[in-house]
Amino acid sequence: MRRILLILFLALGAGGALAAQVAGVVLQVSGPMTARSPAGVVKNLQAKSEVESGDTLSTAAGAYAVVRFIDNSELALKPGTTVRIEQFAFDAARPEADRAAYTLVKGGLRSITGLLGQRNKDRFAMKTPSATIGIRGTTFFLEYLTGKGDADPSPGLEPGLHVHVSAGGISIVNGAGEFRYDPGQFGFIKDDKTRPVKMFANPGMQFTPPVSFGTADTLTP
Repeated sequence: MRRILLILFLALGAGGALAAQVAGVVLQVSGPMTARSPAGVVKNLQAKSEVESGDTLSTAAGAYAVVRFIDNSELALKPGTTVRIEQFAFDAARPEADRAAYTLVKGGLRSITGLLGQRNKDRFAMKTPSATIGIRGTTFFLEYLTGKGDADPSPGLEPGLHVHVSAGGISIVNGAGEFRYDPGQFGFIKDDKTRPVKMFANPGMQFTPPVSFGTADTLTP
């Protein structure tokens, strides 16, 4: 009997060790939104729902959402957006363990840096099919258009990655090299082998959440 209890205890302990870390919570959402776990389990999300490291978040057509992470960083998602939380680890007492890695599969988002990005900028990465984005402490916008039935594309934008820096700065890394964008600048990266184009006027990027979300850091053409 003792042996059986010991085996059960060890099994439960191993299962607990494998559980994903709660990465954040849905702060606001204006329509259907889901999270898919690495095991393929899909759950519907609403305000106050938790999201975990490894989840793939998706917003439906017409649905904006804001996710606040445990380091007080935020991702605000446009309608028709899919973003994967590849890895998120944060412990206020252990900065050496910081890691925030995301993949923007399609759609658009606004990212606001939290404590993790302030104290360990090199531990943050936002991957896209065109380039990987690093931060220098910042607020930035991304929109990746596939050109294949994007749900809510900004008007007039070409397929590829569009970027805008609102505050701070970002680095763009792809097969063409490493490039920097500063506050107020816009950019376009066609694919992972193409040098970014830098602009000082909005080519058509749009990020306009419902009024109930607040008006900070919106973006209009």
